[in-house]
Amino acid sequence: MIDLDSVRSFFTRAPFMVDLGVVPIAVSEGRCETEMLLQQRHLQHTGQVHAGVVTAMADHTAGAAAQSLVRDGGLAITAELKTSLLRPAVGSKLACVGTVVKSGRTLIFAESDVFAILGEQRTLVARLSATLAVVQPTP
Repeated sequence: MIDLDSVRSFFTRAPFMVDLGVVPIAVSEGRCETEMLLQQRHLQHTGQVHAGVVTAMADHTAGAAAQSLVRDGGLAITAELKTSLLRPAVGSKLACVGTVVKSGRTLIFAESDVFAILGEQRTLVARLSATLAVVQPTP
Protein backbone atom coordinates (compact mmCIF):
# COMPACT_ATOMS: atom_id res chain seq x y z
CA MET A 1 0.00 0.00 0.00
CA ILE A 2 1.34 3.40 -0.98
CA ASP A 3 1.23 6.25 1.52
CA LEU A 4 2.06 9.95 1.49
CA ASP A 5 5.08 9.58 3.80
CA SER A 6 6.77 7.07 1.47
CA VAL A 7 6.14 9.33 -1.55
CA ARG A 8 7.55 12.31 0.33
CA SER A 9 10.64 10.20 1.04
CA PHE A 10 10.83 9.33 -2.68
CA PHE A 11 10.88 13.06 -3.50
CA THR A 12 13.46 13.98 -0.83
CA ARG A 13 15.84 11.39 -2.35
CA ALA A 14 15.79 13.44 -5.58
CA PRO A 15 17.95 16.52 -4.88
CA PHE A 16 16.67 18.40 -7.92
CA MET A 17 13.05 18.07 -6.74
CA VAL A 18 14.12 19.34 -3.31
CA ASP A 19 15.94 22.26 -4.95
CA LEU A 20 12.89 23.15 -7.04
CA GLY A 21 10.59 22.86 -4.02
CA VAL A 22 8.25 20.21 -5.44
CA VAL A 23 6.23 18.63 -2.59
CA PRO A 24 3.80 15.69 -2.78
CA ILE A 25 0.41 16.54 -1.26
CA ALA A 26 -1.70 13.45 -2.08
CA VAL A 27 -1.17 9.94 -3.36
CA SER A 28 -3.14 6.81 -4.18
CA GLU A 29 -2.48 3.74 -6.33
CA GLY A 30 -1.52 5.05 -9.78
CA ARG A 31 -1.93 8.72 -8.84
CA CYS A 32 0.22 11.47 -7.31
CA GLU A 33 -0.43 15.17 -6.69
CA THR A 34 2.32 17.71 -6.08
CA GLU A 35 2.70 21.44 -5.70
CA MET A 36 5.44 24.04 -5.56
CA LEU A 37 5.57 27.68 -4.57
CA LEU A 38 7.03 29.74 -7.37
CA GLN A 39 10.07 31.92 -6.83
CA GLN A 40 11.91 34.35 -9.08
CA ARG A 41 14.54 31.68 -9.85
CA HIS A 42 11.87 29.48 -11.52
CA LEU A 43 11.03 32.14 -14.13
CA GLN A 44 12.24 32.97 -17.60
CA HIS A 45 13.10 36.51 -18.67
CA THR A 46 9.46 36.79 -19.84
CA GLY A 47 8.08 36.32 -16.31
CA GLN A 48 6.56 32.90 -16.97
CA VAL A 49 7.76 29.66 -15.39
CA HIS A 50 10.61 28.06 -17.31
CA ALA A 51 9.57 25.04 -19.38
CA GLY A 52 12.31 22.98 -17.71
CA VAL A 53 10.75 23.58 -14.30
CA VAL A 54 7.30 22.61 -15.56
CA THR A 55 8.65 19.49 -17.29
CA ALA A 56 10.75 18.35 -14.32
CA MET A 57 7.78 18.66 -11.96
CA ALA A 58 5.48 16.82 -14.37
CA ASP A 59 8.03 14.06 -15.02
CA HIS A 60 8.73 13.31 -11.37
CA THR A 61 5.03 13.45 -10.47
CA ALA A 62 4.16 10.98 -13.25
CA GLY A 63 7.09 8.87 -12.09
CA ALA A 64 5.76 8.78 -8.53
CA ALA A 65 2.33 7.73 -9.81
CA ALA A 66 4.00 4.93 -11.77
CA GLN A 67 6.25 3.94 -8.87
CA SER A 68 3.16 3.47 -6.69
CA LEU A 69 2.27 0.42 -8.82
CA VAL A 70 5.73 -1.19 -9.04
CA ARG A 71 6.35 -4.20 -6.81
CA ASP A 72 9.28 -6.41 -5.80
CA GLY A 73 11.78 -3.57 -5.42
CA GLY A 74 11.62 -2.43 -9.05
CA LEU A 75 12.08 1.18 -10.11
CA ALA A 76 10.01 3.12 -12.65
CA ILE A 77 12.49 5.11 -14.76
CA THR A 78 11.45 7.52 -17.50
CA ALA A 79 12.37 6.13 -20.92
CA GLU A 80 10.54 8.70 -23.05
CA LEU A 81 8.54 11.84 -22.43
CA LYS A 82 6.70 14.53 -24.30
CA THR A 83 5.61 17.83 -22.79
CA SER A 84 2.95 19.97 -24.42
CA LEU A 85 3.16 23.55 -23.16
CA LEU A 86 -0.39 24.80 -23.57
CA ARG A 87 -0.06 28.38 -22.32
CA PRO A 88 2.36 30.47 -20.24
CA ALA A 89 2.62 29.34 -16.62
CA VAL A 90 2.05 32.48 -14.56
CA GLY A 91 1.05 32.46 -10.91
CA SER A 92 2.20 32.05 -7.36
CA LYS A 93 2.17 28.25 -7.35
CA LEU A 94 2.16 25.22 -9.63
CA ALA A 95 0.03 22.15 -8.96
CA CYS A 96 0.50 18.85 -10.76
CA VAL A 97 -1.58 15.67 -11.03
CA GLY A 98 0.14 12.55 -12.31
CA THR A 99 -1.85 9.45 -13.27
CA VAL A 100 -1.05 6.05 -14.70
CA VAL A 101 -2.81 5.41 -18.00
CA LYS A 102 -1.67 1.78 -18.38
CA SER A 103 0.54 -0.32 -16.18
CA GLY A 104 2.38 -3.33 -17.54
CA ARG A 105 5.05 -5.64 -16.21
CA THR A 106 7.95 -3.82 -17.91
CA LEU A 107 6.44 -0.55 -19.20
CA ILE A 108 4.11 1.98 -17.62
CA PHE A 109 2.37 4.80 -19.47
CA ALA A 110 1.59 7.88 -17.37
CA GLU A 111 0.47 11.48 -17.79
CA SER A 112 0.73 14.64 -15.75
CA ASP A 113 -1.29 17.83 -15.94
CA VAL A 114 0.34 20.99 -14.60
CA PHE A 115 -1.74 23.93 -13.41
CA ALA A 116 -0.69 27.50 -12.62
CA ILE A 117 -2.44 28.89 -9.55
CA LEU A 118 -3.05 32.63 -9.30
CA GLY A 119 -5.42 33.59 -6.51
CA GLU A 120 -8.49 31.40 -6.92
CA GLN A 121 -7.78 30.74 -10.60
CA ARG A 122 -6.37 27.32 -11.61
CA THR A 123 -5.23 27.18 -15.25
CA LEU A 124 -4.01 24.10 -17.13
CA VAL A 125 -0.61 25.08 -18.56
CA ALA A 126 1.01 21.79 -19.61
CA ARG A 127 0.44 18.09 -20.17
CA LEU A 128 3.21 15.49 -20.08
CA SER A 129 2.99 11.97 -21.48
CA ALA A 130 5.65 9.50 -20.39
CA THR A 131 6.73 5.94 -20.93
CA LEU A 132 8.49 4.51 -17.88
CA ALA A 133 10.56 1.34 -17.88
CA VAL A 134 10.40 -0.93 -14.84
CA VAL A 135 13.96 -1.92 -13.94
CA GLN A 136 15.68 -3.65 -11.05
CA PRO A 137 18.11 -1.46 -9.10
CA THR A 138 21.80 -2.18 -9.53
CA PRO A 139 23.77 -3.06 -6.41
